[in-house]
Amino acid sequence: MEEKNYKAYYYLIIFPVLFGVYFHLDGNINVLVYDLLSLDPNSLFTSAIHFFIYEVIKVLILLSVIVFTVGIIRSYFSPEKTRKALEGKPLFAGNIMASLLGIVTPFCSCSAIPLFLGFVEARIPLGVTFSFLIAAPMINEVAVILLFGLFGWKTAVIYILTGLLIAIAAGWIIGRLKLERFVEPWVYEIKSAGNNAGEEKINFASRIDYGVMAVKDIVSKVWLYVVIGIAVGAGVHGYVPENFMAGIMGKDVWWSVPLSVLIGIPLYSNAAGIIPVVQSLIEKGASLGTSLAFMMSVIGLSLPEMIILKKVLKLPLICVFIGVVGTGIVTVGYLFNIIY
Repeated sequence: MEEKNYKAYYYLIIFPVLFGVYFHLDGNINVLVYDLLSLDPNSLFTSAIHFFIYEVIKVLILLSVIVFTVGIIRSYFSPEKTRKALEGKPLFAGNIMASLLGIVTPFCSCSAIPLFLGFVEARIPLGVTFSFLIAAPMINEVAVILLFGLFGWKTAVIYILTGLLIAIAAGWIIGRLKLERFVEPWVYEIKSAGNNAGEEKINFASRIDYGVMAVKDIVSKVWLYVVIGIAVGAGVHGYVPENFMAGIMGKDVWWSVPLSVLIGIPLYSNAAGIIPVVQSLIEKGASLGTSLAFMMSVIGLSLPEMIILKKVLKLPLICVFIGVVGTGIVTVGYLFNIIY
């Protein structure tokens, strides 16, 4: 069994090669667009095409390499281990730990209910549970990879830190409000089976296979969003006049932050689809704080997740959740409009 898994180590060679391609990408795209395709460097169409080809290849390379790495890390975490790590933690410490675990734990909107039920069954406080549910979809590896690739490491770090701050603060506030009465009664009657079953130990070659499976699973689900998002961004990049967005989403427009959050809440997109659009909006004059607020509301307060959570939460708790997280996002938006 161990010998059959040795082929997995070949993937450790492939991904550094992809990084080499990434660092020489700009020159190769220039050759393709300007020399091989002979497009006019001064035309708006050429600007849009260059942006599209460069960003699609760059983002897909970054996505594959980092999802592979995070996939290996995630093989050390299971929902059961996550629940055990959070059991018995006091409220604020639990909020911090839950938010940090949310970054590296597999999560999507469709798994919101199973995770919520598991946390409640393990008697993890409601506020701690919400810190996890906020951090996991908002600060996922796709968002961080795209932000790093399109904006640079400083913006990616800002996003991670502010996302964590929102998750910790919102979970703490929800916990202090004692809103357990707004959880559907049947949730507390659930008794899960098999929680004490031992977990299978796997070798590192199998963890590499897990990383490869993560690349196949995640990239196959988001590549179309990446292409569509970058295509929209390329159109904005090539054809929207410079500083056009300053009058709508600029830092001097006081109502731009709350309006962008209200617009973002009912929209449905993931990080792969919305971040390339946000990049182009910023290039055309939108402020960083307003753009981050819009992006966070789309990713962190998605309508499908609210609909799914309605099965286990009563409407007042969902409204409190949206209000607290939305207020945190608006605050972050104004803060970064002041700083930048």
